[in-house]
Amino acid sequence: MGKIEKFEDLEIWQLGREICQDLEVLFESTHLGKRFSLLNQMDRSSGSIMDNIAEGFGRGGNLEFRNFLGFSRGSCSELKSQLYRAKDKKLITEAEFLQLANKCEKEIAKITAFINFLNRSNLKGSKFKKA
Repeated sequence: MGKIEKFEDLEIWQLGREICQDLEVLFESTHLGKRFSLLNQMDRSSGSIMDNIAEGFGRGGNLEFRNFLGFSRGSCSELKSQLYRAKDKKLITEAEFLQLANKCEKEIAKITAFINFLNRSNLKGSKFKKA
């Protein structure tokens, strides 16, 4: 793993951003864009994936970061459930569902692996460094 200096360096944040961008295409190109309540929920849960990664990173401590990564993983699971709802309502196609659901699964796996890495790590974060 290379040196991580800012949250934008994290692959999990980059994938979360990609998921948000893919969703925006669905909002603009499918019937999902006309279902404002579901669109709003999906927009908020997808944004929470990347936002919680950024916030946790910004806290500067390992424990808080892991906590926020858990929130991010939960938001990703929430989005996957919302994708099922959109598919069941025939607002998106099976192919559109699979493309994003697979990205959600990949993101969940990567966040879990990163949490496990932090659990095993001696890294404590910038606020625990001795002056």
